[in-house]
Amino acid sequence: MKITLICVGKLKEKYLVQGVDEYLKRLSRYCTIDIIELPDEKTPDRASEALEESIKRKEGERILKVLKEDSYCIVLAIDGHMLTSEELANKIDTLGITGNSHITMIIGGSLGLSEEVNRRADFRLSFSKMTFPHQLMRMILLEQIYRAYRIIHNEPYHK
Repeated sequence: MKITLICVGKLKEKYLVQGVDEYLKRLSRYCTIDIIELPDEKTPDRASEALEESIKRKEGERILKVLKEDSYCIVLAIDGHMLTSEELANKIDTLGITGNSHITMIIGGSLGLSEEVNRRADFRLSFSKMTFPHQLMRMILLEQIYRAYRIIHNEPYHK
């Protein structure tokens, strides 16, 4: 299985870079995983709704440019489906069994994802109704993918 993470914004905090690197190392025994980091647009304080939509559209164009047509696309969205770790493991496992050998997961910028990216999604995944920094979300997502593979392989993992 190949998994690609498309992430808007650069990781700057050393502790997040180290955490992401640790999960990438752990995941290397289960799957091929790539991270595509795209630049985010600067959003001024008190930006108008029109400016925010323009920013999401620009970031969305960058995402769609690197998104492979044959990839199963999962976007992280606050209004998406909430899954347990076991359900996420089952989803990943089922996708592999049914011939989807490439999954792309997308983490948008601070304003979220454009409507065009949301329309392209095959599945909308939510981790919570709360909002998380998109840089931190990268590490949380990798941890959950790692947990999913531990579950798929019937290996022990903290519950």
